[in-house]
Amino acid sequence: MFNLFNKSNSEKPQDVKAIREAILVFIKQELQKMEGGEGKHIRGFQLYISCEPSQEFMYESAVFSAEEDRFKNEIQRIADDYAIDLPQTWTMETAFVEELPAKGIKMEQLNVALHVMFPEHVTVVKSSTGYIKILTGEAEQLSYTIKSTDGRINIGRGRQSQDTDGFFRNNTIAFPEDSTNEGNKYISRQHAHIEWSNETASFMLFADEGGVPPRNKVKIRSKTDHNPVKLTFTELGFALNEGDQIILGESAVLEFSYSN
Repeated sequence: MFNLFNKSNSEKPQDVKAIREAILVFIKQELQKMEGGEGKHIRGFQLYISCEPSQEFMYESAVFSAEEDRFKNEIQRIADDYAIDLPQTWTMETAFVEELPAKGIKMEQLNVALHVMFPEHVTVVKSSTGYIKILTGEAEQLSYTIKSTDGRINIGRGRQSQDTDGFFRNNTIAFPEDSTNEGNKYISRQHAHIEWSNETASFMLFADEGGVPPRNKVKIRSKTDHNPVKLTFTELGFALNEGDQIILGESAVLEFSYSN
């Protein structure tokens, strides 16, 4: 049995509860280093998880992916116990990746890494206009200009589709249904969407119902970090940065930029 309190125990947690407790202990140990007042400068945490596809459901359950803010609240309780004064606006992001990024502190027992974001680590984007270029696949246009005032910018197969509740959805970035382009093959009618976030001053990419496992995929590879990030939850957005490449399905590739 996995012994949570034995720090020298190298046994790998095998169930949801043990994985959750191991991750929380790992985060607690890092938070304890900030008891001197550094906590108030934290912008947020990024938790990266790299695991086999067959194990994803355990890790998703471990971090309460289906319950918004529950895992964040667990971390807040730890911070409160140790009088670590986190700011009210701190954020918690969880991402499943194929390989752990170079940045961040890695766990010994699990293929998990924690990146603590301070103000100097956060890129503030001042432009409220973005540009999408279609690199592979066939959309109705070769490029798109998006603005913060556009609201929700849907991406998917066909100009219009009907969801499971009977409502119609209009795709701004639409991939024609009658296209024979191989890049369009695995694009869903409700694949993803982009919207502006005033909080982060950036465009955020979200996977929609048709763009998360077990259906199709949404992956992002940044210009500075070549380890792709896979969006596995519809609730978790990804802040787009200059030069990010977005993969829809298997081979349709879009490039995002803040400059034309």
